[in-house]
Amino acid sequence: MTRGAPERGFPTAEYEARLTRAQQHMHRAGLDGLLLMTEPEVRYFSGFHTAFWQSPTRPWFLFVPKDGDGDGDGKPVAVIPEIGLAVMERTWIDDIRTWPAPRPDDDGLTLLADLLQPIAARGGSVGLLKGHETLTRMPLGDLERLQNSLPGLQFKDCTEIIRSLRMVKSSLEIDKIAHICGIASESFAEAPALFHQGQPLIESFRAFRMACLRNGADDVPYLVGGADQGGYRDIISPPSARPLENGDILMLDTGAVFDGYFCDFDRNFAIGSASDDARRAYDALHKAVDAGLEAARPGITCSDLFRAMQKALGDAGYDAIGDVGRFGHGLGMQLTEWPSHAAFDETVLEENMVLTLEPSLTYGDGLTMVHEENIVVQDGTPRLLTTRAPDHLPVL
Repeated sequence: MTRGAPERGFPTAEYEARLTRAQQHMHRAGLDGLLLMTEPEVRYFSGFHTAFWQSPTRPWFLFVPKDGDGDGDGKPVAVIPEIGLAVMERTWIDDIRTWPAPRPDDDGLTLLADLLQPIAARGGSVGLLKGHETLTRMPLGDLERLQNSLPGLQFKDCTEIIRSLRMVKSSLEIDKIAHICGIASESFAEAPALFHQGQPLIESFRAFRMACLRNGADDVPYLVGGADQGGYRDIISPPSARPLENGDILMLDTGAVFDGYFCDFDRNFAIGSASDDARRAYDALHKAVDAGLEAARPGITCSDLFRAMQKALGDAGYDAIGDVGRFGHGLGMQLTEWPSHAAFDETVLEENMVLTLEPSLTYGDGLTMVHEENIVVQDGTPRLLTTRAPDHLPVL
């Protein structure tokens, strides 16, 4: 069906606000700019949106300056392969420098060196993403060549700057995430018509994907899950052709997308009948999510939120979290973003963070169950973006 959808893309004012906040951070950190080369960061500051990132052949760069400072108008500068020019020209970016990629001997390096030379000449510094959950999307050899060609330039870690910007969402970003959460929730509500005893698991996956697309998702790039008697042990392998049987617990965890923004939540279903162990596990996880909803307030830490859900599971008689290590994470342009609801993460929750609540437990003979919802942190009770799962394990 067709749903009332948010407008695609963002107005220029959204990007201007992001740039202003980034430049404020750069001034405080003593950085002259940020050199970004991964899809979410390039898209966050430019609006450049394409599936062409799936190809590893070409690097893509966006330079975000500290300010105009005599070197331009202060807006980001794109250094990209020629094949991306038409798409980048539809964004708010004016300064677009291209080369005929792929060109392994000089894949944008000369253009980058020319752009960064004035900063190097004064002994300045540029931020690169170096921290956890980041990567450098250019050949390491090319990065070394770039550094050697600009001996006066320092590359410093800007991970904390990018984290602080992307963790807190704008109202327009939240609208897109809420929309895709609604589409996936609507698709899960069709479960009685989608899943049935005797159906090969791989066909269950296909049926759900098609429901999401029919209901308005742009894509369903992430769909994992499992099914087995009384529960499941593995939720990341590709689905098999094993038919669903009476007594199976079926779980699907979806990352569907609308306009470049993800949902990320799962649902559990019993096929035909449910064991008492599976029902108790489901009830405990539902209560753990309740505890997460009660705890998720601005000012607490992710470790506080983790412990609130962990305590609820302990009160229900479950002590271990298996090997997962966390009970949820950030959500937005990526399926998983900062922060992590884990004992080690002291990130303080702020209003307009979009998070998953994802407690998990083990029971029986090595069985696992996971329950996940998506929320927005706000002043008071968080806003659920997903349609809350039933109180008790649904039986199909």
